[in-house]
Amino acid sequence: MFQLGKTIVSEDIIEKDFVCNLNACKGACCIEGEAGAPVTDEEVEILREIYPKVKPFLRPEGIAAIEAQGTHIVSQQDELETPLVNGKECAYVTFSKQGVAGCGIEDAYNAGAITFRKPISCHLYPVRVQDYSEFAAVNYHKWPICNDACVLGKELKVPVYKFVKEALIRKFGENWYAELEKVARDMN
Repeated sequence: MFQLGKTIVSEDIIEKDFVCNLNACKGACCIEGEAGAPVTDEEVEILREIYPKVKPFLRPEGIAAIEAQGTHIVSQQDELETPLVNGKECAYVTFSKQGVAGCGIEDAYNAGAITFRKPISCHLYPVRVQDYSEFAAVNYHKWPICNDACVLGKELKVPVYKFVKEALIRKFGENWYAELEKVARDMN
């Protein structure tokens, strides 16, 4: 672990390799698990505001889940998350003709209907950020459904931090990322 500003960063994001392999996993991270994607207080307001523009991009099952549960939920652990369809996939998930999971929010963004790309927790994955009162912990989340992404990342020699560069800059800023790159150079 090392410190960058008000973050404590796991060395795994520099040492581990990762590139999403959607042909292999079919976007399982949007389908598997026991909870929706974590969202921030700010994102809760954004989701409420953009929902009418995102709705045309969603599946009927997702629309039904959102209209029954809301654009976000509060979990039993008192955390903000996206709602699920029947306790399974994220309500915002879409599927391509090839059966690959995508994001209705990101589909609306890519179509120019909204300016919000998707929740930062989704954009950052496989990096997870846990906010504490004095700092944020920045960690690599290893999940067996992403084993193919680890293999592809190793083949292509892409460390986690480079794979999620845009998201890390979105979350922490250009200067923070530049400092992370310096640490990575020093480690290598």
